[in-house]
Amino acid sequence: MRAKITYAITAAVLVVYFVLVGSRGVLLIETGTPVTIAFGVAVLILPGIGLWFLWKNTQFVRRANQLAAELDAEGGLPVDELKRTPGGRIDRDSADEVFARRKAETEDAPDDWRSWFRLAVAYHDARDTPRARKAMQRAIALHDGKPVQPA
Repeated sequence: MRAKITYAITAAVLVVYFVLVGSRGVLLIETGTPVTIAFGVAVLILPGIGLWFLWKNTQFVRRANQLAAELDAEGGLPVDELKRTPGGRIDRDSADEVFARRKAETEDAPDDWRSWFRLAVAYHDARDTPRARKAMQRAIALHDGKPVQPA
């Protein structure tokens, strides 16, 4: 729940920032000189890219949460079996051990979105965010019946 609140606050702050930057872009365009018009257009492009990026990330998180809910309803969510340090951090060796099992499961069932979802969680636990994201994107694509690129 804390992550959702943090994400919502961050998204809201970004939207406010995009509106402020966009309004400056409009003011530059309204000035009417060729240089300020060019700068104004350039300034308007940045919030557009930011809004697109925020939208894509929000859709990704929403879809990943839907898969998690579906997997939970099936009783297939991965169990947290990781050892932790006294400070609460995940033990690296423990994460590597779980990751090896999840990777083997995915290799045995490469077309099963559930195994890719669990692999994404293992990547995340091993602090490999880029691969976690790619594995989750693959899980989403497989779940939705979309074509996927070979890994």
